[in-house]
Amino acid sequence: QVQLVESGGGLVQPGGSLRLSCAASGSIFNFNMMGWYRQAPGNEREPVATTTSRGATVYVDSVKGRFTISRDNAKNTVYLQMNSLRPEDTAIYYCNFRSARGVYWGQGAQVTVSS
Repeated sequence: QVQLVESGGGLVQPGGSLRLSCAASGSIFNFNMMGWYRQAPGNEREPVATTTSRGATVYVDSVKGRFTISRDNAKNTVYLQMNSLRPEDTAIYYCNFRSARGVYWGQGAQVTVSS
């Protein structure tokens, strides 16, 4: 099994920055994808950014140019650097790990963008 532990959520002002981290442990398959999803009240959970084991990345259009996903394979950790934050970025952000052996979710981190 895979366990995911998130950290880095919080309250920031519009235009501010925040970085989320997600550390994976357990039975890590060597071909996998990790990423970040978010869910705001009344909305469906949507993918924000994903990355493969070799570093290929995909972003939702609304965060392109503002968010950067990266990963440290030696630490089995994925990061989401969020810059130029907007109130509409407010949501619970969930770390996701998937491979041929299963799909796993982090506990969620609240990100609130407000003055």
